[in-house]
Amino acid sequence: MALLFEDETYPILGACFEVYKEKGCGFFEKVYHECLELEFELQGIPFFGEAQHRLFYKGRQLNQSYVADFICCGKVIVEVKALAQLSDDHRAQVHNYLKATDLRVGLLVNFGHYPRLEYERIIR
Repeated sequence: MALLFEDETYPILGACFEVYKEKGCGFFEKVYHECLELEFELQGIPFFGEAQHRLFYKGRQLNQSYVADFICCGKVIVEVKALAQLSDDHRAQVHNYLKATDLRVGLLVNFGHYPRLEYERIIR
């Protein structure tokens, strides 16, 4: 059985693994974000970085918005972290982003985990 958006998420995760292989853990999130932008470009993965999204409440636009780290291939939210471990708060953040954008798949990627990259597929 195929995973939802498997053709899109495998190359995205491959780019994340490449960045982790090159940089390891221990840098701030912004370093990994910049490296991923470069790696996505090198691998030809279409993306929008730090795209601002409007929020609504009962059909009315809020003044507040949120910024997703990446939206790749127009289908997949990629949220970048650089922490010792992920928490339910981080998972909830991705769930909320998926709901707000009406997208179905999110990748929560943690570059701060040692000895290897930590990631989770989150489906709405």
